[in-house]
Amino acid sequence: MKLDGPSNPRHSWSGTANWKTSDIPPQKGRLAVVTGTGGLGLEDALALARAGGEVIIAGRNPQKGADAVGRVLAEVPSATVRFEQVDLASLGSVSEFAARLRSRTDKLDLLINNAAVMTPPKRQETADGFELQFGTNYLGHFALTAGLMPLLRNGTSPRVVTLSSVAARDAAIDFDDLHAKQRYTPMRAYGQSKLSCLMFAFELQRRSEANRWGVASMAAHPGISRTDLLHNAPGRWSAAGMSRTLLWFMFQPASQGALPTLFAATSPGARAGAYYGPNKMNEMRGSPALAKVPPRAEDRAAAERLWRVSERLTGVSFQ
Repeated sequence: MKLDGPSNPRHSWSGTANWKTSDIPPQKGRLAVVTGTGGLGLEDALALARAGGEVIIAGRNPQKGADAVGRVLAEVPSATVRFEQVDLASLGSVSEFAARLRSRTDKLDLLINNAAVMTPPKRQETADGFELQFGTNYLGHFALTAGLMPLLRNGTSPRVVTLSSVAARDAAIDFDDLHAKQRYTPMRAYGQSKLSCLMFAFELQRRSEANRWGVASMAAHPGISRTDLLHNAPGRWSAAGMSRTLLWFMFQPASQGALPTLFAATSPGARAGAYYGPNKMNEMRGSPALAKVPPRAEDRAAAERLWRVSERLTGVSFQ
């Protein structure tokens, strides 16, 4: 797939209005890895399973993983779905998961980098000493994608879809304080992690083209969706958690929020190097459409610098 550039005018919308999961092409014979056991990740897994794909739900908590598999099988009894444990906040766990998968299969057709931590009130660190959100949301998925790249390169029309967020719009990459050791603000750190994910998606596509890896990289965001992200990180009784509880009607269902990701992951009309989100209410809700790219995400020099720093921090390289 050729990349025209995320903001190129030729990157015109080529999907269909009101695209929905019933528009997903048959996925039989395709293997997908989806990170995250609930919310958007679960909706991704359900939709892919309904379309006949084989799905690996990858997450940290085995009980939540078992529940997710049970939910998929309850709705799609014929599904081929399983849980694999991986903690994105641990580079060792990511490496072990990738090695385990490489030993069991020779190809992967789809990777959805979905799992995330959002705005813990106090600064926390991953097992490797990274700020929790930057380490989990971005660096963990960076390392995971690198570890699975040999399988993706053997896949059939392989795609990598990395989740960003509307929070990336006003975010910036603080290369002097990536891990917020000098100053930690929950939303600022979250925004940085999601801007990093978006820049990674674009840079991965550029490198895939330059190195002829044959892997299409795209980004997506869910708008504002009803998931447990705000309950799980800031807490149910935090201001953010209370807004999620009391203003539930402002949040679209997770099944709707998953549509931009699923469009990017499966639609013949999806473009490599593009960014998809909802099409209504300033991209807060609606059907999949091309999303507006924040200017900072188009800074190629910064993206290359972020890539180099990420390789150094994670100790991985793409092949």
